[in-house]
Amino acid sequence: MTKTTRLARRSAAILLALGLGAPLLANAETLRFSGNFTDDHSSSRAMEVFRDALAERTDGELKAQLFPNMQLGGASENVDQVSTGSIAGTWIGISYLSRTVPELEALSLPFAFDSREAAFELIDGEVGDVLDEKLAEKGFTALGYMELGFRHVTNSERPLETIEDFQGLKIRLQPNETHLDTFRAIGASPVSMDINEVYGALQQGVLDGQENPYSIISTKRMDEVQQYLSDSGHFYDFIVVVINRDTFMSLSEEHQQAVDAAMEEAVAWQRQTAAEEDEAARETLVERGMVFTPISDETRAALREASHDVIDDLREKIGTEIVDRVLTELDA
Repeated sequence: MTKTTRLARRSAAILLALGLGAPLLANAETLRFSGNFTDDHSSSRAMEVFRDALAERTDGELKAQLFPNMQLGGASENVDQVSTGSIAGTWIGISYLSRTVPELEALSLPFAFDSREAAFELIDGEVGDVLDEKLAEKGFTALGYMELGFRHVTNSERPLETIEDFQGLKIRLQPNETHLDTFRAIGASPVSMDINEVYGALQQGVLDGQENPYSIISTKRMDEVQQYLSDSGHFYDFIVVVINRDTFMSLSEEHQQAVDAAMEEAVAWQRQTAAEEDEAARETLVERGMVFTPISDETRAALREASHDVIDDLREKIGTEIVDRVLTELDA
């Protein structure tokens, strides 16, 4: 499905759910986007691709101003800022929007994804369209989904070789109830915490560990306060780029199309770059001194079995339809 088609379908869904958009803004030449990822993370660099492509496609009539690396606050603050319209948009891990749009948790089924290709096929298809509609109902327009990647556990206590090694570890997770429930199910003690607080909490011993894609572990320098690295891959995570719905609908149709086309270019660039950098980031962490212990097939099966009930709980929480749609498409 092309991005142009996605735009048409999304616009129709917005109009059905929310009525006609707000009147044109008096001054919409600059769109401010904030993110909590570091300047060198692939998503921040992709937003530079977006910024440059947008300026080129509109002959400079519409510009994007970027604030990466928590310049305008942490992830939760960025969501609030977009919601109120104080900034135009943000690029953010989807978990930070799951409290506003619980259906996003359907993307967080434990041990559900076998490859990034399967993840992209899911989010670029009908499941992505459904989630776009849910975001629209809450005042957000989804512009695109980048790769955050498979998430892996690090800790400062011990190598993770068996399911018993997870017992009692105080591990930081994103504010996503499915993530938290999964780690409770495997015996850990999960703690929800914004990313801007994690390094200090690990350094002070308030936390034993955390979980993130290799790229984030590396760019956030978690290796300085963590010793053990795994390849648990318990969740596959997306970065969603969202813009305030009223702001987006205030743009001319031509500028909306330019925003969408520029983001399509940026997302394609980021997905390819993230895939190339993933393994390199793990190698970098090992070179910096982390002890890497791969999870065995036996241990992975035990973790999957221990967290199986989380899927049934999620069905009760957000509805059977969206959860089963995700599972069906992944099994196809």
